Amino acid sequence: MTDADEGSDGTAFAGDASPSAAALEPMREALVAWYERDHRAFPWRETDDPYAILVSEVMSQQTQIDRVVPAWESFLDRWPTVDDLAAAERSDVVAFWSTHALGYNNRATYLHEAATQVVDAYDGVFPKTPDELQSLMGVGPYTANAVASFAFDNGDAVVDTNVKRVLYRALDVTDGAYESAAGALMPAGESRIWNNAIMELGGVACAKKPRCDEAGCPWREWCHAYQTGDFTAPDVPTQPSFEGSRRQFRGRIVRLLGDHDEMEVDTLGHRIRVDYTPDGEYGREWLRGLLSDLDDDGLVKIDDGGDRVTARLR
Repeated sequence: MTDADEGSDGTAFAGDASPSAAALEPMREALVAWYERDHRAFPWRETDDPYAILVSEVMSQQTQIDRVVPAWESFLDRWPTVDDLAAAERSDVVAFWSTHALGYNNRATYLHEAATQVVDAYDGVFPKTPDELQSLMGVGPYTANAVASFAFDNGDAVVDTNVKRVLYRALDVTDGAYESAAGALMPAGESRIWNNAIMELGGVACAKKPRCDEAGCPWREWCHAYQTGDFTAPDVPTQPSFEGSRRQFRGRIVRLLGDHDEMEVDTLGHRIRVDYTPDGEYGREWLRGLLSDLDDDGLVKIDDGGDRVTARLR
């Protein structure tokens, strides 16, 4: 891994993995389109109420998401507004927290105190910036930025474990450069959609066990890990087993075609696999299957001229 360098477009990314200024906008568009096309349906994604979003963020800290959804819905049924929560007995809030196995009961205490602050210090109106939101009890930089982003579209780029994994794998970003790289990637003034999208990418396609092809990762064309086959990450200290997998050979194909205008299929086969034989088990039929997958993903174009079949990146 390399330290982050300043790109030609003024953004900070890791050296060899730096996307050009021309690639940056297509990367943004591809990710947002992927997210809008299909994403996990969490109820707090359907609201811009800062109170409801704050509750979801506090509940999600170190709690499995499948337990958070019913707890969040029950919590808002019981205390639907910040005024309701501020007026509640703190002991009732803590008892709810414990009953729903949300862990660390002090988070319930902090959430109740934060609601009281909003009512007493802000006349019931939530502050809108990350800095102001950090004045609330128990609200740190990450939670403040998440609420500012998802409630007010007024946040900075979110950097959580999932986002770090994406940046490390896709752009070869290393410790100390995550914040600057994430900020450079995010389109100005679009923190709500962008942070949802990149967090979804890390949670669905670029999880600890990557699902690049299965989840249709929109960044495969540019991803350093996908092209090299190295899917280690800060929270994934050992490389998942992919030796001999179709993903490994797809990555080799993309990397080779990136260095050539086009290649004949047999030449490509011999370059990606030492035991490639045109009519063998790992021959043209096997290779055409890989190329067809990449063609379906919009990454590779197959030109069939009869006797001469070539492949190139789109």
